[in-house]
Amino acid sequence: MTATPSFADWGGKPAIVMGTGGVTTFAELETESNRFARLFRRLGLNAGDVLAVCVENRPEFLQAACAAMRSGLTFVPISAKLTAAEIAFIVVDSGAKALLTSPGIGDTFPTLPSLLTKITLVSIGPARPGFTSWPDERTDLPAAPIADEAVGSEMLYSSGTTGRPKGIRYRTRPGEAAGVTESVLSAFRMLDVDGGVIYLCPAPLYHSAPYGWSMATLLLGGTVVVMERFDPEEALALIERHRVTISQWVPTHFVRLLKLPDSTRAHYDLSSLRLAVHAAAPCPVPVKRAMIDWFGPILLEYFGSSEQTALTFIGSAEWLEHPGSVGRCVFGTLHICDDAGEPVAPGTIGQIHSDGAADFFYHNDPVKTARARNGRGWSTVGDLGYLDEDGYLFLTDRKGFMIITGGVNVYPQEIENLLVTHPRVADAGVIGLPDADLGERVTAVIQPLDMADATPGFARELDAWLRRQLSSVKAPKRIIFRAELPRLPTGKMVKHVLREQVMASE
Repeated sequence: MTATPSFADWGGKPAIVMGTGGVTTFAELETESNRFARLFRRLGLNAGDVLAVCVENRPEFLQAACAAMRSGLTFVPISAKLTAAEIAFIVVDSGAKALLTSPGIGDTFPTLPSLLTKITLVSIGPARPGFTSWPDERTDLPAAPIADEAVGSEMLYSSGTTGRPKGIRYRTRPGEAAGVTESVLSAFRMLDVDGGVIYLCPAPLYHSAPYGWSMATLLLGGTVVVMERFDPEEALALIERHRVTISQWVPTHFVRLLKLPDSTRAHYDLSSLRLAVHAAAPCPVPVKRAMIDWFGPILLEYFGSSEQTALTFIGSAEWLEHPGSVGRCVFGTLHICDDAGEPVAPGTIGQIHSDGAADFFYHNDPVKTARARNGRGWSTVGDLGYLDEDGYLFLTDRKGFMIITGGVNVYPQEIENLLVTHPRVADAGVIGLPDADLGERVTAVIQPLDMADATPGFARELDAWLRRQLSSVKAPKRIIFRAELPRLPTGKMVKHVLREQVMASE
C-alpha cells in the first residue's frame, strides 16, 4: 500500500459480516482500527516494529490488521491451531514486540505467558494473568487516528522442508509495496473487481489467501462475510443471504459441497456469484467438472505462493479446454528447469522457477534464501510441473515431500523427527495418501524397536503422544507398522517406494 487506509468515507456500509451474526460497519472499522493503533503505540510499538496475531476468525483479527497497516507495523498472522510452543517459536523468530491473541484459540492460550516472558501479551477478552485486556484498555482510547500514521506491511510464515516455519519478506524500492494484499489488489484490478464486491471467506483468516483477499476487499470498500468455521450448507446459505459476489475455496470445500444432498444444493439461490475462486491444492478433475456443472463457468483457479514468485490464472472455459491445468502466468515469467537449473522443453517435467516477480527473502535464513534461486537468479519454492506448448502450467508433485491436507501444507520431516525420539520407535516415515475429502491423509509408517509393539494399542499411545506435541492438522490420521522402511545406503528414505508399498497393501 502507498497510503494508510481510511474507512470513514464508507460510513454505515457493512465491512465485516460474521457468519453466525454480527456486523462491523466501515465507520466502526475506522474507529476500532484507530483504537487498536493507539493501543499498540501505548504498548511501545512504533513504526517498523512487529505485531504477531494469533486469533480465531472474529472481527478483531481484521481490525488489528487494519490498525497495523495504518501504524507502520509488520503484521504477522499465526495459525490458531498451532501448539503453544509452535506459536512461541514464530513470535520470537519474527522479532515481535507483542502478541494479540484470544481465549478462543483453546488450551494453548493460558500457557503462552510462561513461554513468552519478554513479549507483551494482549487478550481479546477479559483480564487474565499475564495478559493485557483489550476490552479494558479500549475504554479510554480515543477513536481518532494516531498522529504518526505510517504504512504497514505483513510477514507471513511458510514452513520449510525441515518443518521449521520461515517468515517471508520482500525487497522493495522506495515507493514500492509488496506482499499478499498487494498481490490480491493487483488481481482485483485484472478481474475488474471494485468496491461493490461481497466476498465470502470460508477459511481461517490467518492463512495467506483468506487474509490477503479479505484485506484487499476492505481496502476497496467491499464487504467481507467471514465464516467462523466451514460448514458446506451454511456457506450456501450465506451466499444467498448476503448476495455474495466472490467466494474462495480449496478443493476440500468443493468435495464437501458436492456431498450435500441434491435437494439441499438446489435449495439455495447462488445467482449473485460472479466468481468462485480456488487454489491451495490441485483440484481433482472430476470434482472441478462437477463444480462447473453446478456453479456454472465462474470457477477461477490460480497457482501461486506466499513468496509471490509467480501467479497463474485459468477460467472455467480455458480449463475445460486444458483440464488439469492451473493456467498461464500473469505475474512474473515461468521456467521449468532440470536438476542443474537449465530450462527444459515444453511437456518435460521439472522444477518450477520464475523471474520478474517479487524479490523475496526468508527472514533470519540467508541459506534457505540462497537455495531458493538457481544460477540464473530464477527463484523456486520447490514445486514440480511442466508447461505445454501453449504455456499452460500443469503441476505434477508437491514441494519436496510436502503433504497438502485440506488445503494446509504439512511437512513430514518435523513429524518424523519427533517420532524417532520415542523410546519404542526405531524408524518412521510420514507420507500423504489419497483422501477423497482432504486431498491427502497424513499417514505415519512406524518401524517399532520390537515388532511385538505393532498393535492397535501402541498406535493409540503414539497418537496421543503426538497430539500433545503437534497441532491437530499435523498429527497423523493413521499409523501403520512395518518391520523395515525403504532407505538408501546414504540413509535417505525412498518415499515413493514407501508410498507404493503402503498403497499396494491397502
